[in-house]
Amino acid sequence: MSGRQNDFLAQALQQGAMALRTQQFARAEQIAANILKSSRTDRNAALLLAHALRGQNRGGEAIASLERIARRPPYLPSFQELAGQLAKVGQYDEAISTVEAGLALAPDSVDLKLDLGRLLHDTDDFARAAHVLTAARDAAPGRPDILNQLGRVLVLHGDYAAAADAFRRVLAQYPDDRSTRAYLATSLFEQGERDAAEAALRSVIRGQPQLLGRAAFVMAAGSRGRFFFAQSDAAKFLGGEAG
Repeated sequence: MSGRQNDFLAQALQQGAMALRTQQFARAEQIAANILKSSRTDRNAALLLAHALRGQNRGGEAIASLERIARRPPYLPSFQELAGQLAKVGQYDEAISTVEAGLALAPDSVDLKLDLGRLLHDTDDFARAAHVLTAARDAAPGRPDILNQLGRVLVLHGDYAAAADAFRRVLAQYPDDRSTRAYLATSLFEQGERDAAEAALRSVIRGQPQLLGRAAFVMAAGSRGRFFFAQSDAAKFLGGEAG
């Protein structure tokens, strides 16, 4: 493609993006379609077209437009971006369908499985989220983002032992990750391992007294935790500083 063609393409994409921002979805669709006539596999134009079609409530056509350019070879970020935009405006069913369409083209994509697991978590489909994220973990056992997401879903699904295992795997790589340690404490409380849970919370607030509120909440929220009427009492119990 010549420099002049590149300039024309960039200008057309800018016009299409402006049409999207002003909700002129039919115009954005026309611009994207014109680009794709001369460059059938242009990924930016295909994504522009998908957004334009979604804006006209033509979700099936939007996904089809991405599938056409993703087949040669699979280009998964387009599916991820569209799904993310749909989720931001609360269209979770459409977001899930978009990620599933990407997985149909690339069933081994760990990143798409992670995205699907997050969306299912957000829609309270914990059983299916756990299944999808477990498959992602098995394919990439060392990825902390997958392990963290899986652990959080498993807590909500009631599988506390498996959740604790996921959090411990993250902490084996990042022992200073206090957020993950707090989630581990939640799992341990629910298993009745109060001493271990409280030890985990002491590690959370050690040197970070501003996290006392989080630690106190974890203790109080657990079915087998502890409740303190005053934060100062929680601080004394955990060995932190009274605030």
